[in-house]
Amino acid sequence: HSSPDESEDQDLISGFLRIVDKVWFLKCQHVISCIRQGIMCLVLFFQNHIIYCHIVTGGSNHANDRNKWAFSFNVCDLRSITVKCEGWSYITFRLKDGTALPAIHFHQGGSTAFLDSLRKLVQINESPDDESVLIVSTYSRAFSQSFENLLDDTNYGFVQKFKKDPYTTTLGGFSKVTNYLFDAFRVPELEYHQRPAEEEEPGFEVITRLDLGPRPEVQRRGPVAMEEWAKYQDSEGRITNVPHLKDVIFKGGLCHAVRREAWKFLLGYFPWNSTHEERKLLQKRKTDEYFRMKLQWKSVSEDQEKRNSRLRDYRSLIEKDVNRTDRNNKFYEGLDNPGLILLHDILMTYCMFDFDLGYVQGMSDLLSPILFVMENEVDAFWCFVSFMDEMHENFEEQMQGMKTQLIQLSTLLRLLDLDSGYLYFCFRWLLIRFKRELHFQDVLRFWEVMWTRLPCQNFHLLVCCAILDSEKQKIMDRKYGFNEILKHINELSMKLDIEEILIKSEAICMQIKNCKDLPHSVSEILGLNTVTEPSAALETSEYGILESPQTSPRSTHRQDHVVFNGHSHLKESTHNGCKVAFIS
Repeated sequence: HSSPDESEDQDLISGFLRIVDKVWFLKCQHVISCIRQGIMCLVLFFQNHIIYCHIVTGGSNHANDRNKWAFSFNVCDLRSITVKCEGWSYITFRLKDGTALPAIHFHQGGSTAFLDSLRKLVQINESPDDESVLIVSTYSRAFSQSFENLLDDTNYGFVQKFKKDPYTTTLGGFSKVTNYLFDAFRVPELEYHQRPAEEEEPGFEVITRLDLGPRPEVQRRGPVAMEEWAKYQDSEGRITNVPHLKDVIFKGGLCHAVRREAWKFLLGYFPWNSTHEERKLLQKRKTDEYFRMKLQWKSVSEDQEKRNSRLRDYRSLIEKDVNRTDRNNKFYEGLDNPGLILLHDILMTYCMFDFDLGYVQGMSDLLSPILFVMENEVDAFWCFVSFMDEMHENFEEQMQGMKTQLIQLSTLLRLLDLDSGYLYFCFRWLLIRFKRELHFQDVLRFWEVMWTRLPCQNFHLLVCCAILDSEKQKIMDRKYGFNEILKHINELSMKLDIEEILIKSEAICMQIKNCKDLPHSVSEILGLNTVTEPSAALETSEYGILESPQTSPRSTHRQDHVVFNGHSHLKESTHNGCKVAFIS
């Protein structure tokens, strides 16, 4: 209706609604699911459904007036639908940004059929406050299935599935998807380059080829042994000279005997300046909190679970993943392995800790090394929580963390004169921090080095650059096309030398830091020359002043120190809104 009121002279504007599915994305599902890095396209586009409102125009004279009522939006951006009836049904869409679109009137019926079609794509639940309002949630099994395809080891056996030239036969459609993906990531940059210089807007920066100067040589040292670790503790157990300790961990990693204790500090579970006694009290509180949450899902009856589809889905995914996570590792091999039981229980308890996220495939890969090192259910859980604080956005439905990292990596690749198209192959590297690319012991070494937050922010992006830089000449000399590059990068899995990679990554970091005319965007990505707030905790290392890495802004648990009577005491605050909501 041209007017929201009931005036007699208002126009009734005819049109139709269409839910458009990018069908060819889904047709690529089976071929793409056999390609390790290529699954990123499924993850990003499984829910790429667009709702269009088309207007039927009565003639050219009225076309412009009527077309102003047309609209379109992505289903993922839909927050709610208001459904009312005044002789006929009409619905109003409200988007997540607060925009309310014009009401759509179904004078000849059809509103129920439209909503039924929409329910196939999203969850629609009646609002508890207003029965005329339907709340839309874009959670779906398809999203989790996309991660399953990405991380499913059985899907990696594509040579067995496609015995004759699998790369050539499968990548025709895949290249179209990845080109679309990459173009989507580069929209702001392309728009910027197309504008005349006088129309340039702030916030975009052209990265021209820079002379970065020579790449310095760097040396690594041996891992920190138990005797050396003990020297950094005072008589009450506080860690002293933390910046220097982080330096030596970055330079050489840790002996395995040290990891169980040191990782708790690196991940923020233990505060660096806590005493032995304070840590014992903290562990006691955290043990009680953990088992309270564990009891929640343990006490859910079969009848209750039948009415909780999300919990059923989480449990199903977890059980499926646990049975195939690191089964070649002695800690997890064999049937009825106690390590598998702990892996399952920790992941289920995390669903109680963060029920909004719950479980997404790939998270078991992040937990497995932590549990292997801790050999303790409670300590492994809280260290995993700290790691997930950092990795959370990688697994959220909008995958903003992955999008941001791919854009940042593209910027760094261009700076280093590497083909930005290589970022297609880095998706899984970033998603689970090289867990599937490195041998298990090398994963432990890389993660503990990464957790020092040295020598810059986003060091893992430079690790991607180092690997691609090492392979660049071979790819150029052999004149590989897209298919050959994909095959070559995939075959690097389990063949990477972690020490060589870390040396090259650090050298690239030093080379970039030494550049005088470094683009501002690069400085922001790597956290170089950033001004911190006076209240921020600062650390000094051989790499300069760094902001002390505590838990991330979205952290749901926090440990603070208060000082009274001349002594430092731990004060813990928690936020378990999801847990309380679930119990009620």
